[in-house]
Amino acid sequence: MIRIAGLFTAFVLLAGASLSPAAAEDKTITVFAAASMKNALDEIDAAYTAKTGVKFSVSYAASSVLAKQIEQGAPADVFVSADTDWMDYAVSKKTINEPSRVNLLGNSIVLIAPKDSKIDNVTIAQGFDLAKLAGDGRIATGDVKSVPAGKYAKAALEKLGAWQAAEPKFAMAESVRAALTLVARGEAGLGIVYSTDAKVEPGVKIVGTFPADSHPAIIYPVAATTTAKPATNDYLAFLRSTAAKTILEKYGFKFLISPTT
Repeated sequence: MIRIAGLFTAFVLLAGASLSPAAAEDKTITVFAAASMKNALDEIDAAYTAKTGVKFSVSYAASSVLAKQIEQGAPADVFVSADTDWMDYAVSKKTINEPSRVNLLGNSIVLIAPKDSKIDNVTIAQGFDLAKLAGDGRIATGDVKSVPAGKYAKAALEKLGAWQAAEPKFAMAESVRAALTLVARGEAGLGIVYSTDAKVEPGVKIVGTFPADSHPAIIYPVAATTTAKPATNDYLAFLRSTAAKTILEKYGFKFLISPTT
């Protein structure tokens, strides 16, 4: 009997030890966020960790990729999309806790060139000839069929009458940050990215800004997933706070809601 009791005690101790990693994991929030959010969100998450001790596992990619990964069962607590379309898609697949959704941020799209490019001060308006400006070079942006930045870029160029001639010159990237890298390395002579991307990449310069009315409003919604940990609610509240607003605006994002204290 004593031996059995001893074995039982050992089993309980081992079971307790095996549970500890799960307990530790419960203090980690998993965030799936649009690639353009990386620099700002990394700083926000560091501030939240310093305040609460909660840690983060963050995956940055095109919103289209992330929405489909969540649909396929990838473990995520938070989804930050660079457009409303992919958040709507996630809602339609019942992977998002819809009441938690908020349209948090705004942005703008710009035309960029490598920092040593001779192209500068481009006026982007109706009749803008992007194809001529690119010459024999390539134009980088996110895939116009799925990546939000690419979709915004195509919409703007279509409205300005520049898409048809420029389309053959486009190099479609898997995310807006991949497009940014192509221009920074000089592998593309021009690119269309978010203004916030250009702000954090010293290898490029902004040569023109697309009129806000040339494309749908750029909106970043954020929401908890249907499988989110309870701690996610406090994190989402922090994203709506004055502290988060200060960080996000430093990186060039427009805060679309009234911040909480």
